[in-house]
Amino acid sequence: MIMSEIDFTHLRNDVLIDLATFLTRRWSGNDNAIIILSKDKMPFTKIDKNQIFLPLLTYYLGSGFQQYRQWRVGLWHESMRMHFSSKTLSNEHAFGFLLNTLEIKRVEILGLQNWEGMIKELIFNEGMSWLSRPLLNSIYGKSKILEAFSQYFLTGYLKGELYGNDLEKVKRASIFANETVDDAIKNRHSTDWIEKHIPRLIKMLELDALTSVAILTPRTRLIGLGMNQSDLVKQIEKIVKRTSKMADIEKSSSEIIEGNEVLREYESLLKESKRTENKGYESLENLGLSVPETMNIDPSPIYDTDLIRKVKAKFRDWKTGWLERHEESGEEFDPESYVEMLSHNFLTDFKLTLKTKVAILLDHSSSIEQVEIEYKRATVALCEALHYLGIRFAVYAFSTESTQLRCWIIKPQNVKWSATGARRLAQIRASGGTPLAEMYGLLHPIVKSFKPDIMVTLTDGEPSDFDAVREMVLSYRKLGIHMVALGLGRNLNDAISIGSNLKYLTYEKSLAVSRLEDIPNRVIHLLRD
Repeated sequence: MIMSEIDFTHLRNDVLIDLATFLTRRWSGNDNAIIILSKDKMPFTKIDKNQIFLPLLTYYLGSGFQQYRQWRVGLWHESMRMHFSSKTLSNEHAFGFLLNTLEIKRVEILGLQNWEGMIKELIFNEGMSWLSRPLLNSIYGKSKILEAFSQYFLTGYLKGELYGNDLEKVKRASIFANETVDDAIKNRHSTDWIEKHIPRLIKMLELDALTSVAILTPRTRLIGLGMNQSDLVKQIEKIVKRTSKMADIEKSSSEIIEGNEVLREYESLLKESKRTENKGYESLENLGLSVPETMNIDPSPIYDTDLIRKVKAKFRDWKTGWLERHEESGEEFDPESYVEMLSHNFLTDFKLTLKTKVAILLDHSSSIEQVEIEYKRATVALCEALHYLGIRFAVYAFSTESTQLRCWIIKPQNVKWSATGARRLAQIRASGGTPLAEMYGLLHPIVKSFKPDIMVTLTDGEPSDFDAVREMVLSYRKLGIHMVALGLGRNLNDAISIGSNLKYLTYEKSLAVSRLEDIPNRVIHLLRD
């Protein structure tokens, strides 16, 4: 089954953008082309701005490699549109939808004259697209006529049934559209020439130019049959039969499905993504630290957008040094009078950069299992805010597996914070005891080299060896590092108990809170001090 064949190897967005920029500039001949990744949106080109918008790979159905092949064909189509089209319109209304549909076929035919090697990928993409197209029986209203026209005009057949006179309308309109495209190619007419024929096409389909179009993405399309490998093979063989250049149908279909030529490119991208993700981690692995390597983890459960927004707002207030509050009473400000007093009416925005360096250590022993998600959400919000401030920071975590300490690198000090760090954090599970002193010992040479101004430890306040932790904290303080401990309790009484334990461990400052949103706020106060 196609859906069960998904491989979760992660392709980094920056690697995709680099490749897409190279390919689209080569394909389109436009050295100023810019690629922008936009989540869950159909491929789209703004020709006047030299911009191509592409969805993430997860927009498409199938395995990771199949998703990449569809994404790559989408890039080629938009590159051809940039090269051969003079305009693109919105697909939200019938006029723009029909113009773009005719342009798809025109630029594809012209593009294949220069890039014949794309024919196999186009056939594969058509097979996958057909499987994800909706059944006409499941669509109602004018959108059904538009979808039927798109299917019949681009492929020559329909998925589902049309009733009454609708089928004849679609066939006549498709014949007219094909003749228009053929004439445009033969006489080298541009998009503007094709646009003049759209009103007649709309009349033939008995539509209105402003008829709304329900845009269906692969994730929302109603699939009529089970999406499996057998369906894909049958569909591709069907396409190959009507493609005169393919003599050996069975062999050609097999080659198209395997996609070995593109597979080598895909594997190279995976290696580059892996290398890029581990950049800055190699030296730390040699010191006994571990790198979480499973990159198929969804980090969204630990992304609390509301908390991140609140923390960033507090950091922003701190940076500007000006906090405006809307109260029932206060000073009335007359902007016109104030402006008239000034000789020059200018505003200058100063960006503040803090030189503070921070190291964060997360206790992931089994005792924090009940508040594990809260710890991670608070950590992500804190990292987003520190990144927003331009502060250099590193993040580590520790747990115990089979009585062995595991120190995890979430983010080294020389790597920018990104979704990669969140993925690494999300896959660590709370387990084992709390060998905090051993953890400090393992990190000592790394921290000594980085020498952060502040080291923040998030812990439950119950280490395996209290005295050993006291000694390690003092040794860190002798390096000039401000040692701070934060505890997150399940409730107020739990927070008070954790606070009492932390005071004994000779941290310069120790705080315990019972609400996760208080942790980033506390760190802000520490940075202020």
